[in-house]
Amino acid sequence: MGDTNGQIVAGGNGQGNRLDQLNEPTDVLIDKETDSLVICEWTNRRVVRWSRRRDTIQGEILIDNIACLGLAMDDQRYLYISDYIKHEVRRYQIGDKNGTLVAGGNGKGAGLNQLNYPTYIFVDQQQTVYVSDRDNHRVMKWNKGANEGIVIVGGQGYGNALTQLSNPYGLFVDTLGTIYVADSGNNRVMRWPKGAKQGTVIVSGNGEGEGANQFHNTIGLSFDQHGNLYVVDCNNHRVQRFSIE
Repeated sequence: MGDTNGQIVAGGNGQGNRLDQLNEPTDVLIDKETDSLVICEWTNRRVVRWSRRRDTIQGEILIDNIACLGLAMDDQRYLYISDYIKHEVRRYQIGDKNGTLVAGGNGKGAGLNQLNYPTYIFVDQQQTVYVSDRDNHRVMKWNKGANEGIVIVGGQGYGNALTQLSNPYGLFVDTLGTIYVADSGNNRVMRWPKGAKQGTVIVSGNGEGEGANQFHNTIGLSFDQHGNLYVVDCNNHRVQRFSIE
């Protein structure tokens, strides 16, 4: 905090597929066990790990040939990756190249055992997988070992009603089961209490724009330990912070 300039901790050597380069990274997480960054590279179709040591000059490939977009890691250090071409989410032990199917994997579709362009994911302490199912305009919940998911947010078609989502991306689930969703097509962030039939707009909902109360393509969201909400405002090329009740 207080820095006016960022520090490059991965990549920074131009666009490319060398081990010292990144190409359109879409998600990152910290593996505390190895003090490293795990990064999803959309265009290179790979997941790489970069040590956070100061002398690190390149990463290592953990998984390649995967159309990855979102990442998550559970308390047992299993890695979860969404594949938007295979329309599935798989769980990997670090070092495992094949993984185990945990959501989707039955082709593109709107069935309860299907996904249609999964984006970001969240995993809770019970290894329940929550998936933003972008082109089905819904968030799905897959309990551990389940063969099909449960629609818990949206699923009412493309639209801006409080029962609907439009191309959801980033999501977060708190300990009470409340779901927060970056509703990109509607340029808003929504909150859905556990079991609710409709959500509440907690940020924006004021149409597409550049104002302080507007977004242009909400992609990602995150919370800090003080409850502040950070929103990736993609096409405005900025991150905004909000204090949420």
